[in-house]
Amino acid sequence: MAEVLVAAWAANKLTYEMLTLARGLGEVSVVVLGGPGGDIADNLAEYGASKIYLAEDEALDGYLVAPKAEVLAGLVKEHSPAAVLLPGTQEGKEIAGRLAVLLDNGVLADVTGLDAEGVATQTIFAGGTLVTSKVTKGIPLVTVKPNSLTPTPAPATAERVSVAVSVSDAAKQVTVNKRVTEPKGDRPELAEASIVVSGGRGVGTAEQFSVIEEFADLLGAAVGASRAATDGGLYPHKFQVGQTGVTVSPQLYVAAGISGAIQHRAGMQTSKTIVAVNKDDGAPIFEIADFGVVGDLFDVLPQAGEEIKKRRG
Repeated sequence: MAEVLVAAWAANKLTYEMLTLARGLGEVSVVVLGGPGGDIADNLAEYGASKIYLAEDEALDGYLVAPKAEVLAGLVKEHSPAAVLLPGTQEGKEIAGRLAVLLDNGVLADVTGLDAEGVATQTIFAGGTLVTSKVTKGIPLVTVKPNSLTPTPAPATAERVSVAVSVSDAAKQVTVNKRVTEPKGDRPELAEASIVVSGGRGVGTAEQFSVIEEFADLLGAAVGASRAATDGGLYPHKFQVGQTGVTVSPQLYVAAGISGAIQHRAGMQTSKTIVAVNKDDGAPIFEIADFGVVGDLFDVLPQAGEEIKKRRG
């Protein structure tokens, strides 16, 4: 069976999504890229990794992206895999672009599906159109869009192989001088949450966004925001849900005061159940909502919250 390389530097939902997708393409091998002493390899076998290449070196954390691309290029040349999958994050896309140049290979971004023939599925025009694509030069080299499929375990026994890391001087032109890890709050991570409550321009002010936070906390949910809300200073940009923000696909998505512009819908329309609250009964968000409430969010959310508390006893 052909070998499929999955590039990983974090143990998160997107990594497990890539492993789930790769299992339908061939024998899954994960390339762990990072500094020495990492522990992300521990859970990879649970999702089907039969081989784990441990490329661990200070240079992979000490310099910006180029060394990771070089390590991947070396492994591709050595093992001739059937495909290479990378995370569809800002870093993953940049590494994929550099890898494509090093290999003189085609590259496809934001892929939501990939078959054994190398045909990729992508959504374009803010999720309004589904297309299939295939590289015309080289192997399928793709970045996988976050929350494009449900990760499913498939326990395997993984062989661990150490990889000697050799980085050229050309790849050391940008040094990482400092990394800052933002403290995690009590709420779930937005991209991985099973419930998301988002607010839009209709919330009005940054202070009034507390009604979104309170309802989210009642549900144990992550908090999101529309682009209009973040651009207007109502909530930090890192919580923006949409085409140019975070893509989410929770079990439950509550959109309060969000009109439903196509940019926002592209980032949440695959949610399993969508509940919309808006004063405008003609708001586009109602077109994709499973349940819609026409009303003032400042009346609806507190009332819903009280009912939830009563039912919980």
